[in-house]
Parts: sequence; C-alpha cells; structure tokens
Amino acid sequence: MKRRDFLKAAGAVTALGLGGMAKAAGLGDGETRKKPRGRPNFVFFLVDDLGRQDLGCYGSTFYETPNLDRLAAQGMRFTSAYAACPVCSPTRASIMTGKYPARIRLTNYIAGARPGKLLSAEYFHYMKLEEVTLAEALKEAGYRTNFVGKWHLGNEPYYPEKQGFDVNVGGCDAGAPPTYFYPYTRGNRSIPGLEQGQPGEYLTDRLADESRKLIEQSKDQPFLLYLSFYAVHIPLQAKKELVEKYTAKAKQLGLEDKPHFATDEQWPKTAAGDAKWRATLRTRILQDHAVYSAMMESLDQAVGRVLNKLDELGLADNTIVFFMSDNGGLATAEGQPTCNLPLRAGKGWLYEGGIREPMIIKWPGMVKPGSTCDEPVTSTDFYPTMLEMAGLPLKPGQHVDGQSMVPLLKGTGGLQRKAIYWHYPHYSNQGGGPGGAVRMGDFKLIESYEDNRVELYNLRADLGEQHDLAAEMPEKAAELRRMLQQWRRVVDAVMPEPNPKWKNGKMME
Repeated sequence: MKRRDFLKAAGAVTALGLGGMAKAAGLGDGETRKKPRGRPNFVFFLVDDLGRQDLGCYGSTFYETPNLDRLAAQGMRFTSAYAACPVCSPTRASIMTGKYPARIRLTNYIAGARPGKLLSAEYFHYMKLEEVTLAEALKEAGYRTNFVGKWHLGNEPYYPEKQGFDVNVGGCDAGAPPTYFYPYTRGNRSIPGLEQGQPGEYLTDRLADESRKLIEQSKDQPFLLYLSFYAVHIPLQAKKELVEKYTAKAKQLGLEDKPHFATDEQWPKTAAGDAKWRATLRTRILQDHAVYSAMMESLDQAVGRVLNKLDELGLADNTIVFFMSDNGGLATAEGQPTCNLPLRAGKGWLYEGGIREPMIIKWPGMVKPGSTCDEPVTSTDFYPTMLEMAGLPLKPGQHVDGQSMVPLLKGTGGLQRKAIYWHYPHYSNQGGGPGGAVRMGDFKLIESYEDNRVELYNLRADLGEQHDLAAEMPEKAAELRRMLQQWRRVVDAVMPEPNPKWKNGKMME
C-alpha cells in the first residue's frame, strides 16, 4: 500500500476506532457473562528485550535464572519460537490480536520513526478497538482479566481497560519506565497505578507484588494474569547489592580482560552492504554486564514469587503458565548489555538475534515436564492456543494468522503452516534497516527494502546466519522471495517509499 493511501485509510479507521469504544468498554458485561467451572487459569509472563540466550535453560552461564529454569523443567521449552517483529509494540499487538503486525498496520514501536534512504512506512500508533483481543475473548467466557506492567499499544483511549482487561496496573503508552525505582517518575513522566509505594522499591518487585494481590483477588473464578514486565528494557538500573554481586562474579571469572565486542572482520556481508554493517553494528559477544545481570536476577525472582503464590493458594495444578519475550536482546546499541550468540545481531534486526525468543509453556497434566519443541511457532499463536486450552470456540476470523499449539504441547501432531513472515518497513534504533523475512522449513530469506538484495540461510546448518546461500541456491531464494511478496499483497502491507531528502548517502536539509 502506498503512503498516501495509508493516510486516507488511517483517517477512516481512526474515526471507526473512536466510535467503537463503547463496544470495547461494554464487552463481556458482568450481567451477561457466563460463569464456567473447571476452566484453567492463565498466567502470561511477557518480558521486554529479553534475549533468547539470557536464561540458564537456553545456555547462559553467567546470568542466574533458577526459577525460570525450574519452569522450563516443569513444562515445554521451545527452541524455534519467534516474535512477530524485532521491536516491541507490534509483537505485543500480535499476541493480543492473533494477527501479523503488517495485517493490522502496527509495524513499529509506538511512536518511533527514523529517517533514512527510505521514508518509514506509515502505521497506526495504537491497537484498534475493533480488534477482538485475547483478553476480550476470555472475558466474554467469564474470565477475570488482569493486566500488570508495560502496555505500549496506544495512549489512554486504547489502554488495557479499553481492550478487554478488568484491571490495569501500570499499563500506559510508555515504552520504558522513567526509572526502575520508586516513585517511578522523571520530569512529567510516571507510571499510572503505582503512585503509592516505599522509598527504594524496585519496579520489577512491585509488579510481582501487584500480581500476587490480583491472583488472591481472582482465585474464586477463572482468571488471566498478564504480567508484562518493563524489564529488562533500558534504562539499565538495578539494585546496588546485585550489581556488586555480578561485578565481583565477572572479576572472579576473569571476564574483564576478554573481548566484549566483535570486530568488523568477524561478520559476513549483509543485505545492507558491508559499509553500512561496519558503520552501524558492533555486536556484544560476551555476557557479563553487571547491571543487566542484576536486572535478570530480579526478573527471575519476581517470576518465582508469582509462581509461589499459585502454589500457596493451591492453584498451580489448574494454571497454565506462559513465558515469552517481545523481541531479541539488546546486543548492537543502547548500551549493548547482552550477547545473543550463537544468534546473529539482536533487537531491531531481522536476523535471528532480533526475532528468535525464549518461550516456555507449563500445562500441568498435559505437557511432559522437561520436554522441548523445535517446530517454528510465533507470537500470533498464543490466542488460538489459549482458547483451545480453555475449551472455548476458536475465532478464526480474528486470530487469522495464529495456529493453536495444542498438538505440539500434547505431542499429538504438528502445525499446518507453510511459512512464518515478517515485515519491518522502518529503521530501528539498533541499526536495522527496512526489510522483510520469511522462514519455510529450515530456510530463511531476508529482503532489504533499500536495495532489493536478499540473503538466504539454512538455519539448521547455520544458526548464526554466517553463510549466505542466495548466490548458491538462486531457485530457492527466488521461491521464498515470491512467497514473501505474495504474502505482503495478501495482508496489504504498507511499504516505505523513497525519501526525497536523501541525497548522496545522507539527509539533506
């Protein structure tokens, strides 16, 4: 879709969105709700900017994550789980809607835009109220729906309570907290719902406290607790005693003198070209950042405390637990606090480091403890999965891009999906450029929108995306490129356009 056509469509949909607020506010009214018995509770942990390699159960030997490692031992760990976008807001919307970000025209973080050779494609800076969200679907079925933490899917008319959640603690338009320490304010920025607190209180701990309270309040009916941590997103801030612990640990292990960043020669050519790669990407190759490590430990402790509450109330056996990240870890910019190796790059890039995520699902009595699944899944799949788990009718007209993972979890079959797609028509803050990608089987193709170059990788043989096969396998590259282009037409993806101010490789005034 052209930029001018998008602007016309955006006006029409905005009008519909404001007119649809009554529907969103009244959906699942208490007087008409069904009151089922025996349906499972859901606890969904979403972490911000967590890298796939940041957990012990995924290979980290420096960060300490005993509670999350235990969760993986109790459930299924997915090794090829993907976020729908390499940045946050689009992936968050994909979980709520069961749709690819390109289909709902929410393709960048809200409200991000950077200039470059191309004009960033236009996109909605909110999740439309016309979407029947996962929370609304569960609320209709009698679930109490609780949201805690980061929302980042629009300003106040589009807050969680307008999108199907009975309770909203901390969810607003902020993409990052003003600070991780109480009173969580800086200038005119603050986090709603957390005004009362204690000096020195840490945000990750506070969100766990609020979640424990909501579990207590919700225990007598089926509930959804959607705990969306602000961690481990910047600003990099952690408890002093934990920072000191990991500073000493790095020193004890002799990591201070080891190389922390890759040299240019260690990276192959990219679709954006060698010069651009060297100019924008300096990838962290070692996990030892003391502050980030401390944030990781606080995150793990918070997850453990919420899970302990389920045990205390005797709810654990009837509660399904999900754990996921919204995009890859920060490895190329903004402090570069973590390392995603063997995955390439990180947040903001369409390489595996930007989109392949840690994902764990614990389903007591249904999932074999300590099992793993290597079949590719993506964040649109949660919606139909949770409906099927709850014994509710699917909504195929809504979660059109999602597939239920129940067969994978039960070990009874696979998914009927040919490929997974990405569309990121923007310049990321982390160095990534406008592009698209498709994964079919073991093969993944990345297309650059700047120069139309493509890269092709066999992920089973080359997880780190070091050996571009596009020239060696032109027929396979052409096949995947045709699939990607056809998919963009089907979802009516909005494309970037040439920037008239870009001359001779730079922006002109």
